[in-house]
Amino acid sequence: MFARFRSHLLIAAAILAMPLVAQAQTSASVAPATQIAPARSGTVEVDGIAYYYEIRGQGEPLLLLHGGLGSIEMFSPILPALAAGRQVIAVDLQGHGRTLLGSRPISIEAMGRDMDALLGKLGFKQVDVMGYSMGAGVGFQLAAQHPGRVRRLALVSMTLSTAGIQPEMVPIQRQLTAAMAPMMKDTPMYKGYAALAPKPEDFPRLLDQMGDLMRRDFDWSAQVKALTMPVMLVVGDADMWRPEATVGFFKLLGGGQRDGGWQREHVTKHRLAILPGRTHYDMFLAPELVPTVRPFLDGKEARADWQ
Repeated sequence: MFARFRSHLLIAAAILAMPLVAQAQTSASVAPATQIAPARSGTVEVDGIAYYYEIRGQGEPLLLLHGGLGSIEMFSPILPALAAGRQVIAVDLQGHGRTLLGSRPISIEAMGRDMDALLGKLGFKQVDVMGYSMGAGVGFQLAAQHPGRVRRLALVSMTLSTAGIQPEMVPIQRQLTAAMAPMMKDTPMYKGYAALAPKPEDFPRLLDQMGDLMRRDFDWSAQVKALTMPVMLVVGDADMWRPEATVGFFKLLGGGQRDGGWQREHVTKHRLAILPGRTHYDMFLAPELVPTVRPFLDGKEARADWQ
């Protein structure tokens, strides 16, 4: 029994470390000259959490939210392209990066409320939002709870419910506890956390909190009707999420119900993109992610007609 438990822990540690291994390898290929330094950074306190943020670039505001056990740095390879002609507001979520864990449990719904308050305190009335994985869940909750705050919403590698997760991943995710911390000391994920976190000693407690989050079943399907803005769903064809769950999400939005029509008369304002050969662990730094999402966020579409 213990051997199987330990095996699951090691598998989970490897899975969780993959994104940051890929990040470290890919970030090295991004020349420093292409990186845009933050024009503004600091912390905003919301409900006892001092959220760290950075603002890069100029133009229409875009809130950017990273995945679980990551930070703003997850997006380093694609930030220059995102911030070209846009004002990117990147936030380290609760307990991640430079934002302290605090004393309250980690909750996707609560962080969604927090983002609304954070944007208000920073002076942004309305923004576009792009989130990856956990960050996409936070963006979804922000948009569902405060639809007036979000102009366009891009959800990258996210599912609406526990039922949307590939079945073999559910028990692995739920093994995450502080007991994994010693096994992860030499991983790029822990080293990245220790380099940024105000209190690196909080890492075991963060693992416990994230494990508690993943052990809670969820289903946000009823909230989809609150999304009044255009929504784009982006997943990999080898993602952690079941493809039929993503299509089901798209259909709840009103997409995929009928032929689009010769004059595009039945095309909805929502979009679905499935990136070939992409997994949950390399989606956030895929070179094709920005050209896939950026036209939607900018309100532009490449169209061709028969003429």
